[in-house]
Amino acid sequence: MSNSKVVYEGWMVRYGRRKIGRSFIHMRYFVLESRLLAYYKRKPQDNVVPIKTLVIDGNCRVEDRGLKTQQGLMVYVLLIYNKKEKYHRMTMAAFNIQEALIWKEKIESVIDQHQESLAANGNKYQSFEYKSGMDSGRNASSSDQESQYSAAEDEDDSNPSLLRRTTIGNAGPPESILDWTQESSTLASQNATNQAISRKHWRLLQCQNGLRIFEELLEVDFLPKSCSRAMKASGVVEASCEEVFELIMSMDGTRSEWDCSFQDGSLVEEVDGHTAILYHRLQLDWFPTFVWPRDLCYVRYWRRNDDGSYVVLFCSREHENCGPQPGYVRAHIESGGFNISPLKARNGRPRTQVQHLMQIDLKGWGVGYVSSFQQHCLLQMLNSVAGLREYFAQTDGRTVPPRIPVMVNMASCNVPSKETHKNQMTSIHDRNQSLDNAAKMMDEYSDEDEDFQIPDEEAYRVEQEMKRAEVVEEEAIVEMDLSCFSGNLRRNDNESGRDCWRISDGNNFRVRSKRFCYDKSKMPGGKHLMDLVAVDWFKDTKRMDHVARRPGCAAQVAAEKGHFSMVFNLQVPGSTNYSMVFYFVSKELVPGSLVQRFVDGDDEFRNSRMKLIPSVPKGSWIVRQSVGSTPCLLGKAVDCNYIRGANYLEVDVDIGSSTVANGVLGLVVGAITSLVVDMAFLVQANTIDELPERLIGAVRVSHLELSSAIVPKLEPDTS
Repeated sequence: MSNSKVVYEGWMVRYGRRKIGRSFIHMRYFVLESRLLAYYKRKPQDNVVPIKTLVIDGNCRVEDRGLKTQQGLMVYVLLIYNKKEKYHRMTMAAFNIQEALIWKEKIESVIDQHQESLAANGNKYQSFEYKSGMDSGRNASSSDQESQYSAAEDEDDSNPSLLRRTTIGNAGPPESILDWTQESSTLASQNATNQAISRKHWRLLQCQNGLRIFEELLEVDFLPKSCSRAMKASGVVEASCEEVFELIMSMDGTRSEWDCSFQDGSLVEEVDGHTAILYHRLQLDWFPTFVWPRDLCYVRYWRRNDDGSYVVLFCSREHENCGPQPGYVRAHIESGGFNISPLKARNGRPRTQVQHLMQIDLKGWGVGYVSSFQQHCLLQMLNSVAGLREYFAQTDGRTVPPRIPVMVNMASCNVPSKETHKNQMTSIHDRNQSLDNAAKMMDEYSDEDEDFQIPDEEAYRVEQEMKRAEVVEEEAIVEMDLSCFSGNLRRNDNESGRDCWRISDGNNFRVRSKRFCYDKSKMPGGKHLMDLVAVDWFKDTKRMDHVARRPGCAAQVAAEKGHFSMVFNLQVPGSTNYSMVFYFVSKELVPGSLVQRFVDGDDEFRNSRMKLIPSVPKGSWIVRQSVGSTPCLLGKAVDCNYIRGANYLEVDVDIGSSTVANGVLGLVVGAITSLVVDMAFLVQANTIDELPERLIGAVRVSHLELSSAIVPKLEPDTS
């Protein structure tokens, strides 16, 4: 360790994705010194070299990236980067927001000291204020926010009065969400006259379970009869704002311990660190024999205000992966959420005021005719504030990190029953635990020391890269007669096809752009370099190597016509060995191209460049998470054998050579008939003259049947 003064230290989280696709979470020991931030695998002693370091000076910034879900765990992410050299960066995360805030404050204090010392020497850094940037009328993702922050930083030199703020989630809610907390906070801060106006908006309806229940007095005649007036419950909870906030954000089994209207819920889509789409089933007890249960699909936004309070806002939204569910009526949240504000401690215990607002249309043909139904259900939901109070009054262990189970097969039209759904959620949790244990053995394969990059899905970045892709000089289009090629697995371009393959659109995959060396940007894969002409699906009692030697196969037919082939033989081990073989053909190799250098290079070069991008667009969540969509250098993850023929290169990929890949493969094979798998093959581009990356080809295999594999007739291998 350095001899400089340690400002703060402790265990924090590193997370990301492995080269073989599985996400990981690691605990790392972070040390903040007066000029350096570093992290280690364990608490450092003597002169241990850190895994990664970042020099801290007055140009550094600490950016909140909000809440991310990783392996079902919620973590709060901070990004530390240098304003002048933005790819000098480091990410860290915490399982609770208190720890994230402490680290944010400590790092900013070190940055401030550097700014002050430089200012004393007459060369002043300019600090800045993050702007909301929500004028565009669309949801700002965390990556959008980063671009907005960068814009604000560029204004530093012209506006020295801007101050850095500590607000988390400062970008503001999406325009579709009404921030009902702003009205009350504004009124509360004004004079008594305005407070009288406040009382005209809300009237005290009743006191129940130690809560004050208010009803909105605004005219709401334009609402459907089934929609309630806005109602809110206000109560005091003996816990810190952070503890209450973390419990409210959880959607696992602990929620049923304080929210009697909660049946189950899951994550549909994580939009960014402050916005998510959730699915939620309500447990309403008003004549359940005669009234259908209700469910919700809604957007949830959260932020932390400068005074330490938290705001969580709800508003219903449709989502393609969360359609109507059999046996449920889809209710609609007009406005809702929680306002969590700190109060003065009493008897040494923290206290928090919790307000829960809800305005909901419960839908259904009979709701408008039975007024007591909507009020009863609404009061049942608002009673969750009393549930929070009692939960903390009777619970000592509050440090368990909350989990959000991910949506199970919500895109499928075959939606499970209530009982099946519960069993699936439990099964996923258990299997996720076993995969977590396996992940702990994977340090050497992880991408953990490659820092978290800016997400490349921003709309403006995609648009820019699409424009760049358009000016890339396309090869002359040379049509080939593909009718002469065949394989035993049939091609079917129908979306609903089973036990078949089709060509996958290159734009479904993200590859390195021309500017990747400068800004790590990516672009859609675009047109393939080679044509996928056939797919073979083989089985045998032993591993099948060098299948391109088989007479009559697509590679041999292409060679007879003077064409060049690349053959990828994915070898699946087991009591019965399987091989899936892809034949990519082109008229000829372009001399000097990256593909030609790969074909004629040595095995070391090939292993460092052969890349696979996997994806599972249809299948169980556990398989999708295990396979992932992160590009994988095959030669570094598993054993690859390269056979260079006269007019072809065959790559035999022994998936069984990696324990981890074999474990993932076990999940895939076990559910193979229910899966749709996309794969793109390419040679990784590392230098400016090699960029942008181009796909050799991409394939989609749908609902494969093990029984359709055949035993190949292979000639003796004389190579």
